[in-house]
Amino acid sequence: MTSPRRFPTIALAGALAASTLVACSSGGSDPSDAPASDGPVTITVAVDAGLEQGAKDAFDARVTAFEAEHPNVTVESQEYTWSGTTFAADLAGGTLPDVFTIPFTDGQGLIERRQIADIHDLVGKLPYAGEFNPNIAKAGQSTDGQMWAVPVAAYGQGLHYNRALFEQAGLDPDTPPTTWAEVRSAARQISERTGQAGYAEMTKDNTGGWILTTLAYALGGRAETVSADATTATIDTPQYAQALRMLKDMRWQDDSMGDNFLYDWPTSHADFAAGKIGMFVSGGGDYGNLVTQNAMEPADYGVTVLPLEGSGAAVLGGGTLAAVSAKADPAQQAASVEWIDFYYLGKLTDREAAVADAKTTAEADQPVGAPQLPVFDKATYDEQQGWIEDYVNVPVEQFAPFTSSIFDQPLESEPPVATQELYAALDPVVQAVLTDEDADIAGLLKAAQQDVQSRIDRS
Repeated sequence: MTSPRRFPTIALAGALAASTLVACSSGGSDPSDAPASDGPVTITVAVDAGLEQGAKDAFDARVTAFEAEHPNVTVESQEYTWSGTTFAADLAGGTLPDVFTIPFTDGQGLIERRQIADIHDLVGKLPYAGEFNPNIAKAGQSTDGQMWAVPVAAYGQGLHYNRALFEQAGLDPDTPPTTWAEVRSAARQISERTGQAGYAEMTKDNTGGWILTTLAYALGGRAETVSADATTATIDTPQYAQALRMLKDMRWQDDSMGDNFLYDWPTSHADFAAGKIGMFVSGGGDYGNLVTQNAMEPADYGVTVLPLEGSGAAVLGGGTLAAVSAKADPAQQAASVEWIDFYYLGKLTDREAAVADAKTTAEADQPVGAPQLPVFDKATYDEQQGWIEDYVNVPVEQFAPFTSSIFDQPLESEPPVATQELYAALDPVVQAVLTDEDADIAGLLKAAQQDVQSRIDRS
């Protein structure tokens, strides 16, 4: 999905609030450990378009700090925000900066077509090169496991639940459901005992297809198969049918899904935060939005991993890769990897940068320590969390069902071809199942299969 669920670029407005405080710190691994670029070199790096002046100033401060540590490198910023409608043309026209960001879904294709620089030798020299979460790292790796693009942010879907509603329904919020049957049972109990929707499903503005595909992945399905010659839709499958039957049973047999069947991302989060929804599926890192923008009581929030059932079951996820332009020369490639190390990964790998970022974020009364799908392995993640523990201002123990298990769950990227068109085609399928008790699931999936394939073929 697109923002706010997906991360096509790093969200600078919040991350750059650290401003001069972070600019005074290293912000990356020890420069002596990083791949070195020899001689004077100039690189262009991506910065989000349309930033407020404060964020621009903060970015410039980071550039100044980087250049102080790398006196042979000159950094020039270039406004860039990934867009599926313009990226291919920018790539073909050679107008991208030397360092730019792409979603996980773009990584494999760009690597296969050699449309980004092969930086795996340079990345391999970084001190943390072997510590990436393998489920995340593969998004930027070639088929032989070499890293051509560096993961800098990630998300995986999670099951969010309202602890207050769990308690009102007589459920233990510290032991959330671990199977889809338990999700269904808990939803029914919440609905019966509290009068609120036990479980809610997004259905509009492409979110219906997004969450339905999430459920299909969790049951072992996939939305597309991709070969060298063609992409084939795989919508009319047992896994999609199973997901729709589960929703149909919860809606019509259990009456546990409330009475709103036109939720999108903002309205589902608003109602969940207001205590009107017991459980729903969305990106595992949504705590910040729920608390800061929807005024959810932190004590009421819980999140756990999705139940995975069936052969090939996986968590639908995505995130951001930092890539280097194929037109960059060797010196620019080396400097570009130094920038990626410093700018994107510093707060995850360097104690001083991590503490500075956490301190500033906490002083701005923003969440520090909220759950996320870690870019690095569990040991690195735990170390980073230890660095910032004095500034953590969220109920970490309530995230344990998610953070203790997400490392063990296989992550599968969103369908790579015509992603949003695919989701849009599935919105009415989910709506039909939830609003028409006699909806023909088999017929709906057969028609959706044809619709999605035609959209893939046109892309």
